[in-house]
Amino acid sequence: MTRALFIIDVQNDFTEGGALAVEGGSAVAAGVSALLAKHPNIYGCVFASRDWHDPDSDNGGHFALSGEPDYAESWPVHCVAGTPGAGYHPALTLPEHTIHIRKGQGEAGYSVFDGVSEGGEKTGELLITNGVTDVDIVGLATDHCVRASGLDALDHGQHLRVLTDLIAGVSPETSEAALAELAHSGAVLATSDMVA
Repeated sequence: MTRALFIIDVQNDFTEGGALAVEGGSAVAAGVSALLAKHPNIYGCVFASRDWHDPDSDNGGHFALSGEPDYAESWPVHCVAGTPGAGYHPALTLPEHTIHIRKGQGEAGYSVFDGVSEGGEKTGELLITNGVTDVDIVGLATDHCVRASGLDALDHGQHLRVLTDLIAGVSPETSEAALAELAHSGAVLATSDMVA
């Protein structure tokens, strides 16, 4: 059994002061770093995803380039490839062996499974290659990319644990609904002090 950690979109544009800031995002960044420092050898693989949107398109309608975004299917411009907003939050310290996943190139790309590694491999392929059977998930935002990534992990046959003290969402209501959906689909809701 190999356990992986999914760190979803802990990026400058999704934390305080960013284009699509989530309240508590900076605390999540610091908390994930503390988890990794406390348990440096517990995860056989660490995956860190980032929105990495194309700068010269609406990314499949994901960017509202004309008119107001609806904050459901269309959003303000955010996490444009190569910009500071697309960078990891400075409080996030990642191990050297981290697998970096870029997603949302020309499309919405909510799930870590929509992206590819720097070597062009898909997340699902990397889980199989590395013998991953169990995944802990943390990051931003609970009600969007964490939800989508978690549901896809379950569909991929992973045993999923959501570390609820290391996630933050856009709104309490939709975040609560996302956690309920994940739990109903088979995820275990836990906290980082249960990691051992």
